[in-house]
Amino acid sequence: MILPVIVGVILGTAIGFIIAKALEKAKGKKLLNGTRKEATAILKEAKIDAESIKKDKILQAKEKFIELKSEHEKVILSREKKISDVEKRIRDRESQVASEVDKNKKLNRSLEQKENDFNNKLDFLEKKETELEKMHKRHVDMLEQISGLSAEDAKKELVSSLKDEAKTEAMAFIQTSVEEAKLTAEQEARKVVLGTIQRVGVEQAVENCVSVFNLESDDVKGRIIGREGRNIRALEAATGVEIIVDDTPEAIILSCFDPVRREIARLSMHKLVTDGRIHPARIEEVVKKTENQITQEIIEVGKRTVIDLGIHGLHPELIKTIGRMKYRSSYGQNLLQHSREVANLCGIMAAEMGLNAKMAKRAGLLHDIGKVPDTESELPHALLGMQWAEKYGEKPEVCNAIGAHHDEIEMKSLISPIVQVCDAISGARPGARRQVLDSYIQRLKDLEEIAFGFTGVQKAYAIQAGRELRVMVESGKVNDTKAAELSFSISQKIQNDMTYPGQVKVTVIRETRAVNVAK
Repeated sequence: MILPVIVGVILGTAIGFIIAKALEKAKGKKLLNGTRKEATAILKEAKIDAESIKKDKILQAKEKFIELKSEHEKVILSREKKISDVEKRIRDRESQVASEVDKNKKLNRSLEQKENDFNNKLDFLEKKETELEKMHKRHVDMLEQISGLSAEDAKKELVSSLKDEAKTEAMAFIQTSVEEAKLTAEQEARKVVLGTIQRVGVEQAVENCVSVFNLESDDVKGRIIGREGRNIRALEAATGVEIIVDDTPEAIILSCFDPVRREIARLSMHKLVTDGRIHPARIEEVVKKTENQITQEIIEVGKRTVIDLGIHGLHPELIKTIGRMKYRSSYGQNLLQHSREVANLCGIMAAEMGLNAKMAKRAGLLHDIGKVPDTESELPHALLGMQWAEKYGEKPEVCNAIGAHHDEIEMKSLISPIVQVCDAISGARPGARRQVLDSYIQRLKDLEEIAFGFTGVQKAYAIQAGRELRVMVESGKVNDTKAAELSFSISQKIQNDMTYPGQVKVTVIRETRAVNVAK
C-alpha cells in the first residue's frame, strides 16, 4: 500500500523535474533569441552613431583648416600692408627731402636777390640824403642872405617874441582867474578842507624793512641754522628773506624789502619752531602752506576793509587787490591805511559839497590799486588802476577819478579833484611818507627784474640791502657751465643798466633733485 504511493510520488517528482527542465530550456532559448535581437539593434545603432561622429569630426577638421587658412592669409596681408606703408613713407620722405632741397635753393636765391635789392636801395637812399642835405643847406643860405640874419639868430628872435606874447596873455588870464576864484570860492573851499581834515585823525607809522622774531631761548638758534647751515639756507631760498642770526639774545632778524615775503618767513619760522621739526623738506612744506594762508588772509583783509567802509558790489579781484595793499607801502606809508584814510576824507568832503559820498569813498579807496600789480607794468599806477577799474565794471566817474588823481588824464567829474586833494592831504602830513625808502625798494625790485629777464631763472631774491642778488635756476635748462655764464651776464647787465652804491654780488644757485615715491 505504501510502496505504490512512494512510487507515485517519485514518478510525479521526476515528471515535474522533466517539465521544469523543459520549461527552463524553452525560456532560456527565448531569452537568448531576445538578447541576440537586442545585440543586433545595439550594433546597428552603434554603427549609425559612429558614422555620425565621423562626419562631425570631418566637418570640424575642415572648418579648422579653413579658419587657419584665413588667419594665415590675414597675417600675410597685414605684412604686405606694412611693407607697402613703409615703402610709401620712404617715397614720401624722399620727395619731401627733394622738395626741401629745392625750397632751400629757391630761398637762397631769393635772399641773395633781396640782399642785392636792399643794397641798391641803401645806396640810392644815401645819395638822396646827400642831395637833400645840400638842398637844405642851399635854402638856408639863401634865406640868411635875404633876411640878413643867420638861421640861429632868426630862431632865437622868433622864440623870444612868442615867449613875451605868451607871458603877457598868461599873466592877464591868471590874474583874472585868481580874482574871480578869490571872490567866490576861497572861503568856502578853506572851510570844507579844514573841516574834513579835522574830522579824520589817523596815526602815522613809517614801515621799515626788518622784522624781529623772538625766541624762547638761544638754543633754538642752532636748530634753525642746522648742520653746516643747511636749514637757514633752505629757508632763505624758499622765502627770499635774509635771516640774520647774531649775538642778540633770544631774537632773530628777518630782513627783506617785500613785506609779503617777510611775513611769510615770520609765520613759517613760528610754525617750525613751535613744531620742532626743522629740516629742508619740512621747511619747503611749511613755506608753501604759509603762502596759501597769506593768500586767504589777503582776501579776508579786503573783505573787512570794504565792509568797514560800507562799500558794496566790488568785484572779487578788486577786493583781493585791496587786501594786498596791507603788505605794500608808498614812500614808507602803508598803502591800505593810506587808501582807507583817503576814502574817509573823500566821503566827508563830498558830503560837505552835496555830492555822492558813497561814490567818492569808493573812488578814494581804489585810487592807488595800480600800485599793487600782479606783474610789472610800464604804465603809471593811476592809468593802470583806471584800466583795472574799467575791466571790473566800475562806473566812469570812479574810473576817471582813479586815472586823473595825478593829472595823467583830464578830470571829467567833481569827484576827480576831490580824490586828488584828499590823496595830497593824506600824504602831506609830517612823518607820513619817506621818499628815500620807496626809491630804495624800487631799486631792489629792478634788480630782481633784471635776473628774471634771463632764460632758465626760476627765482631771484635781492638780499643784504641790495648788495647781493641770489638767483635760483632750473637744473634741466641750465648746466654748470651756463650757470657761470649766467652769473657773469647778469652782473654785466646790472653794471650797464643800473646806478647803485658799492658792489652787487650775483650768486647763481643750481640744484639737482631726484624724487621718487614708494607705494
